[in-house]
Amino acid sequence: MTRPTPEGSPSLPPLLTDQIRQSRQSPVNTGGKESIATYARNVITAPGIDPTRLTYDAGRDGIAKLVVGAVVHTGGKVLVLRRSAIDDFLPGIEELPSGGVEAGEDLLTALARELAEEIGRTGPMTLDSGFVANFDYLSGSGHKTRQLTFGLPHDGRPIALSTEHTTYRWLRPADLAESSVTEETAQTIRSWAVS
Repeated sequence: MTRPTPEGSPSLPPLLTDQIRQSRQSPVNTGGKESIATYARNVITAPGIDPTRLTYDAGRDGIAKLVVGAVVHTGGKVLVLRRSAIDDFLPGIEELPSGGVEAGEDLLTALARELAEEIGRTGPMTLDSGFVANFDYLSGSGHKTRQLTFGLPHDGRPIALSTEHTTYRWLRPADLAESSVTEETAQTIRSWAVS
């Protein structure tokens, strides 16, 4: 049986169809020789994870916008970032490094970009094998949104925060009650802890 391609499916919302099509055509800062998707595959290894299928499934489910995030972990603790108190969206809460998939990006490209922007993480990365947590919500702009969160071991390098965040800390999953993460983020961290 042939599985339909995401862009060939009439059920995909236009935003996701455009993201998939553009990610296969858009060059990244590699001298124009590689697509963004190829670049991301060279940076992030995702054993047991099918990003194309995750994108297709989101479209099938009527999701219009995708967000990617990471449970960055070391020694049984998880990295949480505190949003600026003056931020328009969820000011002052703690969250995992995450952000929206932009036009022309696939999931791994967006994840690499978000990790570079929010915590200064660059270079080759290997995600935790097979771990993907997700939850759906309505974005501030009214789009049905799905956040896909992957596990990623910390590489030991210093965390370099963006201006979007003011502080960070390493949190044990058992201490979630002492944090200001949303219930969806808490559940994502609990899922990672038992994976």
